Amino acid sequence: MQTNTKLGIMLMILTTFIFAIQDGISQHLAVNNNVVMIVMVRYWFFAAFVIAIARKQSGSIRAAARTRQPILQIARGTLLALEICVMVTAFVYLGLVESHAIFACYPLLIAALSGPILGESVGWRRWAAIGIGFVGVLVILQPGFAVFSPAAAIPLLAAFMFALYGLLTRYAARLDNTTTSFFWTGTSGAVVMTVIGIWFWEPMSASDWRWMATLCVTGAAGHWLLIKVYEVAEASAVQPFAYLQLVFASMIGVGLMGETIRPNVALGAAIVVGAGLFTLWRARQKQVVSSSE
Repeated sequence: MQTNTKLGIMLMILTTFIFAIQDGISQHLAVNNNVVMIVMVRYWFFAAFVIAIARKQSGSIRAAARTRQPILQIARGTLLALEICVMVTAFVYLGLVESHAIFACYPLLIAALSGPILGESVGWRRWAAIGIGFVGVLVILQPGFAVFSPAAAIPLLAAFMFALYGLLTRYAARLDNTTTSFFWTGTSGAVVMTVIGIWFWEPMSASDWRWMATLCVTGAAGHWLLIKVYEVAEASAVQPFAYLQLVFASMIGVGLMGETIRPNVALGAAIVVGAGLFTLWRARQKQVVSSSE
């Protein structure tokens, strides 16, 4: 397929907007319902979507599932499902604005952990950006100036889990294609969440079931658009625009959830995003240099 960076950027912006809506719905549902059950139902729909995509792209489910590293793939899917549970819990305790402000540090964690886990070289410039980014996280958390809220550790844990998931995905890509990894992400996550979540089943109101259906549809739509993004554009060109999810989620949090943006959160988030964009830019520069040699 021919590369179309402009279209890829537009699709990425739309994708982040849909994911932000999904986060808002998740927060709304999790206030009155069990988080694990919400994620479980969401994964049932997601698994069906993944199987349909895998069958279309690989010709059969067996072909999509074929892998030489099943333990790694199952670990990836399990980690992502648990990370979603942690992040939705963060929405309940901290809201969308502060949760996403802290979670935005995950690209910095990926850069920091890519050396010990993947053996990739991280230069002093990226290490400096990582350090500055974590200063931004401290600005958000305000240790020493206010009582540190234990709830702030929840989105930080989610960011670490998502960064580890991203690194394991890159490691899996050495032997498996995207369709195979996507298949295992949905199916293994659905199995794990069913085994755990079935014990937390509780009745939901009719209105919440409507919101649940909307959550499932937006989740599938967002992932479908994300697939299209990487089909038409290079990941390095569109990845910086993923930070717009922080902007859209903050707009939903303030406009619909009654949240406020504290000055330290806005400043810290700006520092984190700036440092993250720099690490993405440096990674792209290294990729350009490597490809030209």
